[in-house]
Amino acid sequence: MTRMLFIFGLFSFLLLANADEEKARFAKFAKDMTGVKLVGQFTIDGKEGQSKEEYTIQKVKKLPQSDLWLFTARVKYGGTNLVVPMPVPVKWAGDKPVISMTNLKIPLLGTFSAQVVLDGNRYAGTWQHGKVGGHMFGAIVRPKK
Repeated sequence: MTRMLFIFGLFSFLLLANADEEKARFAKFAKDMTGVKLVGQFTIDGKEGQSKEEYTIQKVKKLPQSDLWLFTARVKYGGTNLVVPMPVPVKWAGDKPVISMTNLKIPLLGTFSAQVVLDGNRYAGTWQHGKVGGHMFGAIVRPKK
């Protein structure tokens, strides 16, 4: 019985430690990604060259649903320039956040899928919009403090 209590206590301690670690990681992610710009390029499969892209992330907030985050962002894409709130799934590859969206409907822009890893001051990934897709990569530009 003593052994069972020890194992239960250890298991409870590990769960609480993981919950505290996750809470701290989520708070850091929200702080680090609020008020940043993603400035880079994207490619289109089958075409030569790259085009510029820019996303200004005004605010990031964890939603109660498992891996959903509300990104409020200014999106400059083609001739479109608008601010839109988007509930975006964020997964974790170790300590690196990965935007992992599949067929996300973005008002006035359409339906997109993307897998984008955020690593320090860089981002890189793939994107798909209907039958058109490609790669995207660039810098995460943080305001000077």
